[in-house]
Amino acid sequence: MKENQNWNWDTKPILVKCGGFSSQLARNVNEKVDGDPLWGSRFDATNPEAVVQTHLDFLRNGADIILTNTYQSSVEGFVKYLGVTRERGVELIQKSVQLARQAKEQYLTEIGSDLESALPLILGSIGPYGACLHDGSEYSGNYAHKISKEQLKSWHRTRIEILLAAGVDGLALETLPCQLEVEAVAELVLDNFSDAKFWVSLQCKDEKHLASGEPFAEAALSVWRLVQSRKAENRLLGIGLNCVNPLFVTPLLSSLTKVAGSDRIPLVVYSNRGEIYDAEQGEWTGTGEEVVKFVPEWIQLGARIVGGCCRVYPTDVLAIRKYVDGLNIKP
Repeated sequence: MKENQNWNWDTKPILVKCGGFSSQLARNVNEKVDGDPLWGSRFDATNPEAVVQTHLDFLRNGADIILTNTYQSSVEGFVKYLGVTRERGVELIQKSVQLARQAKEQYLTEIGSDLESALPLILGSIGPYGACLHDGSEYSGNYAHKISKEQLKSWHRTRIEILLAAGVDGLALETLPCQLEVEAVAELVLDNFSDAKFWVSLQCKDEKHLASGEPFAEAALSVWRLVQSRKAENRLLGIGLNCVNPLFVTPLLSSLTKVAGSDRIPLVVYSNRGEIYDAEQGEWTGTGEEVVKFVPEWIQLGARIVGGCCRVYPTDVLAIRKYVDGLNIKP
């Protein structure tokens, strides 16, 4: 990540992340996005203009952080579902970084800012192994007993290498549903990519447990201990939650801060609205919440990156931006 004098945690202690990329992307294309085996990643190849527009929608509404459109990207997936070569699959992951950078440069030009500005940050989205299975298992983690930690590291390595080589500012290791994968990706990045900054974000099914049923606090604390053991606290952007019901977040974070004792773990939260994804129908069901109303308690608990995931739109990000801008927070 670029160390730039125009931003550091001391001068801007709370950062606002974008919302649900594929949710907003669906508003910018004339095709269904949810339910596609490549989800939004397909559009890096088929409609790059819409991808750039989606990034701009969030940037223009106050996002300090955007994520590459690579949550469900894999070389294997592009080969299988787009019929391209492996080389082209690599190029499409690289292209996702280029499209995010194009949007950032256009936005900075619009506001008359230096194109070398550190903010907004571009993080490489690293979704879980389950996302690329296209069976909703990132919301169950039911593959944990079918795959080893080393196999997970090997699978994640390719996309991480491509994204870092393409120049992202860091990695968003996200929607991780089971402790095995949480530890696998954390160890992989800590031990093999010594300059990479990152956050680790978990997916939970209730107020206490990962999607897999394992205790959230135990899994999240294991990441913190791994970071401490490598003396890599300066590389960690946060540990936390995403694509989780906002009603679950405060009890989940509270369970972590309790077991952490005197340690002050930097936290990241970007929830969905609380709706439920029906993998069979490929649709979201239920009634959603306004995410911004939960942000004050998340920040009070130690969140320094807040935003949204699925079904959280630019207007929601703007509401979060306005709330954060109204705070007088001392780091």
